[in-house]
Amino acid sequence: MEILRSLDAMREWRASLAPSQRVGFAPTMGNLHAGHIELINVIKQQSDVVVASIFVNPMQFGGNEDLDAYPRTLEADLAKLEASGTAAVFTPTTTDIYPDGVSQHTAVDVPGLTDVLCGASRPGHFRGVTTVVSKLLGIVRPHVAAFGAKDLQQVLVIKKMVRDLSINTEIEVVPTVRESDGLAMSSRNGYLSHDERALAPLFSRTLEETAKRVAESGSDVKTVIAEGKAILTEAGFVVDYLEARHTHDLSEASSLNQETAIFGAAFLGTTRLIDNRIV
Repeated sequence: MEILRSLDAMREWRASLAPSQRVGFAPTMGNLHAGHIELINVIKQQSDVVVASIFVNPMQFGGNEDLDAYPRTLEADLAKLEASGTAAVFTPTTTDIYPDGVSQHTAVDVPGLTDVLCGASRPGHFRGVTTVVSKLLGIVRPHVAAFGAKDLQQVLVIKKMVRDLSINTEIEVVPTVRESDGLAMSSRNGYLSHDERALAPLFSRTLEETAKRVAESGSDVKTVIAEGKAILTEAGFVVDYLEARHTHDLSEASSLNQETAIFGAAFLGTTRLIDNRIV
């Protein structure tokens, strides 16, 4: 496995590939778990070679968020990627990605999908995501790139960006990988205390039950959502949002005339959990 620690090294490796080789890509922020490795496994089936990136992107973190505390586990990550059959790993520095600094860097904004849900709670977050993903796609030039469905809003934003900017990369959405108790895998799950970890699966179960009840009720969406929020609040979660929205444009869903998902975010202690369930 090649470890590409600079832009020049990444570009040289990419240029060394035969034009006929299909390149798959899995961008990550490291601290890898089984969900990340599933991205690799899925993308391997569609590619001749797979490259991953590990970059903790400062542009997508707010001033009061956990950039400095975000786990950096590079050596363990590299071992997992090598075992998974990844051909190369791109590990750029912040200077590689933002040579003039984050504040002076050109930004990519995706309108319409980024001012609700996590976009409302984390202003500027998606600007950071779309900027770094557009840069990585431009550097790696993959034929296909994999993203996890746990961050469904992010997937929809990236799909729109790729479409609007005519970026020649297919976006493959990989189903959420869950722990045995149903909790969606996340690098931030490691922040949970023992007691919080025991309670955390209630979040995913509540979203699943809410989606089932919305499907059954059809039109009584607001009542079901309110009851889901009450369950989480009573259990000790601080609910950021729990909403039913159409997946094509993230408009609020008062009926089920289009594909709909239940989107949720909640704090358990200091840890922010996100998840979603298709109705």
